[in-house]
Amino acid sequence: MSRARGRACHSKGGVSVASEQAKAPEPTLARLSRYLRCLRQLAEAGVRTVSSRQMEENLGVLSAQIRKDLSYFGEFGRPGIGYEVQHLLDRLTEIMQLDREHRAVIAGAGNLGAALAGYTGFGKSSFRIVGIFDNNFGRIGRMLWNLEILDMNQLPEINQTLGADIGIIAVPAEAAQEVAEVMVQSGIRAILNFAPGHIVVPAHVAARNVDFLRELEILSYYFDRLPPPSPAGLARQTAGGQAEERAPEPSEPK
Repeated sequence: MSRARGRACHSKGGVSVASEQAKAPEPTLARLSRYLRCLRQLAEAGVRTVSSRQMEENLGVLSAQIRKDLSYFGEFGRPGIGYEVQHLLDRLTEIMQLDREHRAVIAGAGNLGAALAGYTGFGKSSFRIVGIFDNNFGRIGRMLWNLEILDMNQLPEINQTLGADIGIIAVPAEAAQEVAEVMVQSGIRAILNFAPGHIVVPAHVAARNVDFLRELEILSYYFDRLPPPSPAGLARQTAGGQAEERAPEPSEPK
């Protein structure tokens, strides 16, 4: 989490990363991930400075909101110049604690767990899947991608070697709470729950719940409330000057 010089990265100036982050609202933290993606793209393109207005054009987030979000973590940017891309990228990477490797284990070797274990995006991130666990004896011992499926009951013992600090739950809803408790006993400090419903964890463990059905229900609400598509948005001009009808391209996942 990016900080000005008087603030702390880990404990500079007596302010910890955790205490600074705790002050920022959750929507702000969610937007930081989008800012990081934008900054990475700019850095790869060789862009050295960027203004909040330019970031607004790229992200669709108001420049005032961007400045407010960043202000939770210090002072960035200079009047008339904007933000130094690499500096801000480095600071936000540190703020989100993405400047170190995070080891993760998956509970559930079914379809969802298998898809998560094989997700190639992990290779470009600071997250590494180091184990996958299940309680189905028909699966335990089999290879899934490059990992052997291990016994969920042995997670506390095995994680002493794996050193995972993140747990990903991909089990049926009725088993999620029990799995979460085993993860807590194993030293897991953060849990991403894909099972429907919420899990209860101690205060020293962070948890986020991802409910696909809930997200689809929210999308369903908008069907009769969206404006009709404009003709300009449906017709694309080809190089030969002929208009070509195409379905709207899907946006990049946020």
